[in-house]
Amino acid sequence: MTRIIAGSLRGRRIKVPTRGTRPTTDRVREAVFGRLDAQDTIRGARVLDAFAGSGALGIEALSRGAAQAVFVESSPAAARVIEANLRDLALGDRAQVVRTPVKAFLASGDGVFDLALLDPPYDLPAGELSATLATLGTRLAPSAVVVLEWSSRRRPPEWPEGLVPEDVRKYGETSVHYASAIHHEPADGGGLPSGGSVEP
Repeated sequence: MTRIIAGSLRGRRIKVPTRGTRPTTDRVREAVFGRLDAQDTIRGARVLDAFAGSGALGIEALSRGAAQAVFVESSPAAARVIEANLRDLALGDRAQVVRTPVKAFLASGDGVFDLALLDPPYDLPAGELSATLATLGTRLAPSAVVVLEWSSRRRPPEWPEGLVPEDVRKYGETSVHYASAIHHEPADGGGLPSGGSVEP
Protein backbone atom coordinates (compact mmCIF):
# COMPACT_ATOMS: atom_id res chain seq x y z
CA MET A 1 0.00 0.00 0.00
CA THR A 2 1.04 3.59 -0.56
CA ARG A 3 -0.61 6.85 0.41
CA ILE A 4 -1.77 9.94 -1.42
CA ILE A 5 0.25 12.86 -0.11
CA ALA A 6 -1.93 15.93 -0.67
CA GLY A 7 -5.08 17.29 -2.21
CA SER A 8 -8.70 16.16 -1.98
CA LEU A 9 -7.68 12.53 -1.40
CA ARG A 10 -4.88 13.27 1.07
CA GLY A 11 -4.06 10.31 3.30
CA ARG A 12 -6.03 7.75 1.28
CA ARG A 13 -4.23 4.48 0.64
CA ILE A 14 -3.90 2.79 -2.73
CA LYS A 15 -2.90 -0.73 -3.67
CA VAL A 16 0.36 -1.51 -5.48
CA PRO A 17 1.13 -4.50 -7.72
CA THR A 18 2.72 -7.39 -5.84
CA ARG A 19 5.58 -7.66 -8.34
CA GLY A 20 6.94 -6.34 -11.61
CA THR A 21 6.84 -2.63 -10.76
CA ARG A 22 8.95 -0.16 -8.79
CA PRO A 23 6.71 2.23 -6.87
CA THR A 24 7.92 5.82 -6.61
CA THR A 25 8.85 6.54 -3.00
CA ASP A 26 6.83 9.01 -0.94
CA ARG A 27 9.92 11.23 -0.71
CA VAL A 28 10.30 11.47 -4.48
CA ARG A 29 6.56 11.96 -5.10
CA GLU A 30 6.42 14.71 -2.48
CA ALA A 31 9.36 16.51 -4.07
CA VAL A 32 7.99 16.17 -7.62
CA PHE A 33 4.47 17.30 -6.80
CA GLY A 34 5.63 20.07 -4.51
CA ARG A 35 7.55 21.52 -7.44
CA LEU A 36 4.68 21.04 -9.89
CA ASP A 37 2.22 22.66 -7.46
CA ALA A 38 4.56 25.62 -6.95
CA GLN A 39 4.68 26.09 -10.72
CA ASP A 40 0.87 25.79 -10.98
CA THR A 41 1.29 22.94 -13.45
CA ILE A 42 -1.31 20.48 -12.13
CA ARG A 43 -4.66 22.22 -11.66
CA GLY A 44 -6.87 21.65 -14.69
CA ALA A 45 -4.17 19.70 -16.53
CA ARG A 46 -4.60 16.73 -18.84
CA VAL A 47 -2.12 14.22 -17.40
CA LEU A 48 -0.37 11.20 -18.86
CA ASP A 49 0.90 8.62 -16.36
CA ALA A 50 3.11 6.38 -18.53
CA PHE A 51 4.55 3.08 -17.27
CA ALA A 52 1.92 3.67 -14.62
CA GLY A 53 2.45 0.72 -12.23
CA SER A 54 -0.01 1.35 -9.40
CA GLY A 55 -1.15 4.66 -10.88
CA ALA A 56 0.19 6.56 -7.85
CA LEU A 57 1.57 9.47 -9.90
CA GLY A 58 -1.57 10.07 -11.93
CA ILE A 59 -3.79 9.61 -8.88
CA GLU A 60 -1.70 12.15 -6.95
CA ALA A 61 -2.20 14.58 -9.84
CA LEU A 62 -5.98 14.01 -9.82
CA SER A 63 -6.05 14.53 -6.05
CA ARG A 64 -4.32 17.88 -6.56
CA GLY A 65 -6.78 19.14 -9.15
CA ALA A 66 -5.81 17.71 -12.54
CA ALA A 67 -8.79 17.58 -14.88
CA GLN A 68 -8.09 14.20 -16.46
CA ALA A 69 -5.51 11.42 -16.37
CA VAL A 70 -4.68 8.58 -18.72
CA PHE A 71 -2.80 5.65 -17.20
CA VAL A 72 -0.79 3.60 -19.70
CA GLU A 73 0.39 0.21 -18.43
CA SER A 74 1.19 -2.91 -20.45
CA SER A 75 1.08 -5.36 -17.52
CA PRO A 76 -2.46 -6.78 -17.15
CA ALA A 77 -1.95 -7.35 -13.42
CA ALA A 78 -0.78 -3.79 -12.81
CA ALA A 79 -3.58 -2.37 -14.98
CA ARG A 80 -6.12 -4.24 -12.84
CA VAL A 81 -4.60 -2.66 -9.72
CA ILE A 82 -4.93 0.82 -11.25
CA GLU A 83 -8.55 0.15 -12.20
CA ALA A 84 -9.31 -1.03 -8.65
CA ASN A 85 -7.66 2.07 -7.18
CA LEU A 86 -9.67 4.36 -9.43
CA ARG A 87 -12.92 2.61 -8.49
CA ASP A 88 -12.10 2.77 -4.77
CA LEU A 89 -11.40 6.50 -5.03
CA ALA A 90 -14.37 7.25 -7.33
CA LEU A 91 -12.10 8.73 -10.00
CA GLY A 92 -13.45 6.81 -12.97
CA ASP A 93 -15.11 9.80 -14.64
CA ARG A 94 -11.77 11.64 -14.81
CA ALA A 95 -9.51 8.74 -15.69
CA GLN A 96 -8.80 6.03 -18.22
CA VAL A 97 -6.56 2.96 -18.11
CA VAL A 98 -4.98 1.89 -21.38
CA ARG A 99 -3.47 -1.60 -21.46
CA THR A 100 -0.79 -1.27 -24.12
CA PRO A 101 2.94 -0.53 -24.40
CA VAL A 102 3.65 3.16 -23.90
CA LYS A 103 5.32 3.68 -27.28
CA ALA A 104 2.34 2.12 -29.09
CA PHE A 105 -0.08 4.36 -27.18
CA LEU A 106 1.92 7.48 -27.98
CA ALA A 107 2.06 6.53 -31.66
CA SER A 108 -1.75 6.30 -31.77
CA GLY A 109 -2.02 10.09 -31.81
CA ASP A 110 -5.22 10.11 -29.72
CA GLY A 111 -5.31 13.12 -27.34
CA VAL A 112 -2.73 15.62 -26.07
CA PHE A 113 -1.36 16.25 -22.58
CA ASP A 114 -0.28 19.21 -20.45
CA LEU A 115 1.74 17.07 -18.02
CA ALA A 116 3.50 13.79 -18.74
CA LEU A 117 4.76 11.63 -15.87
CA LEU A 118 7.06 8.79 -16.95
CA ASP A 119 8.45 6.11 -14.65
CA PRO A 120 9.91 3.46 -17.00
CA PRO A 121 11.75 0.35 -15.82
CA TYR A 122 15.36 1.21 -15.04
CA ASP A 123 16.50 -1.58 -17.38
CA LEU A 124 14.64 -0.11 -20.37
CA PRO A 125 17.15 0.11 -23.25
CA ALA A 126 18.39 3.66 -23.82
CA GLY A 127 17.36 3.52 -27.47
CA GLU A 128 13.80 2.61 -26.52
CA LEU A 129 13.64 5.45 -24.01
CA SER A 130 14.87 7.89 -26.66
CA ALA A 131 12.26 6.64 -29.14
CA THR A 132 9.54 6.95 -26.49
CA LEU A 133 10.52 10.54 -25.70
CA ALA A 134 10.60 11.43 -29.39
CA THR A 135 7.09 10.07 -29.88
CA LEU A 136 5.91 11.74 -26.68
CA GLY A 137 6.78 15.11 -28.17
CA THR A 138 3.98 14.71 -30.72
CA ARG A 139 1.40 14.25 -27.94
CA LEU A 140 2.14 17.33 -25.85
CA ALA A 141 0.32 20.65 -25.66
CA PRO A 142 2.38 23.82 -26.02
CA SER A 143 4.42 24.50 -22.85
CA ALA A 144 3.66 21.01 -21.49
CA VAL A 145 5.83 19.70 -18.66
CA VAL A 146 7.54 16.30 -18.70
CA VAL A 147 8.77 14.53 -15.57
CA LEU A 148 10.94 11.44 -16.05
CA GLU A 149 12.04 9.20 -13.20
CA TRP A 150 15.23 7.38 -14.17
CA SER A 151 18.10 5.50 -12.57
CA SER A 152 20.94 7.64 -11.22
CA ARG A 153 23.28 4.91 -12.46
CA ARG A 154 22.15 5.20 -16.08
CA ARG A 155 23.23 7.75 -18.66
CA PRO A 156 20.88 10.76 -18.68
CA PRO A 157 18.14 10.63 -21.30
CA GLU A 158 18.63 12.10 -24.76
CA TRP A 159 15.90 14.70 -25.19
CA PRO A 160 14.51 15.08 -28.72
CA GLU A 161 14.02 18.37 -30.52
CA GLY A 162 11.08 20.21 -29.03
CA LEU A 163 11.66 18.94 -25.49
CA VAL A 164 14.02 21.15 -23.50
CA PRO A 165 15.64 19.76 -20.33
CA GLU A 166 15.29 22.12 -17.38
CA ASP A 167 16.55 20.40 -14.24
CA VAL A 168 17.67 17.12 -12.66
CA ARG A 169 17.23 16.23 -9.00
CA LYS A 170 18.84 13.14 -7.49
CA TYR A 171 17.41 11.07 -4.64
CA GLY A 172 19.80 8.18 -4.06
CA GLU A 173 19.26 5.61 -6.82
CA THR A 174 16.62 7.79 -8.47
CA SER A 175 17.08 10.85 -10.66
CA VAL A 176 14.10 12.99 -11.60
CA HIS A 177 14.49 14.84 -14.91
CA TYR A 178 12.29 17.82 -15.79
CA ALA A 179 11.73 19.08 -19.32
CA SER A 180 9.27 21.32 -21.13
CA ALA A 181 7.78 21.36 -24.61
CA ILE A 182 8.37 24.42 -26.76
CA HIS A 183 7.07 25.60 -30.14
CA HIS A 184 5.10 22.43 -30.61
CA GLU A 185 2.00 21.98 -32.76
CA PRO A 186 -0.10 19.37 -30.92
CA ALA A 187 -2.18 16.65 -32.50
CA ASP A 188 -5.94 17.18 -32.76
CA GLY A 189 -8.12 16.43 -29.75
CA GLY A 190 -7.88 17.47 -26.13
CA GLY A 191 -10.00 15.06 -24.16
CA LEU A 192 -9.52 11.53 -22.98
CA PRO A 193 -8.68 9.07 -25.74
CA SER A 194 -11.71 7.16 -26.94
CA GLY A 195 -12.78 3.91 -25.26
CA GLY A 196 -11.76 2.12 -22.09
CA SER A 197 -12.92 4.54 -19.42
CA VAL A 198 -13.06 3.13 -15.90
CA GLU A 199 -16.42 3.45 -14.22
CA PRO A 200 -16.42 4.43 -10.54
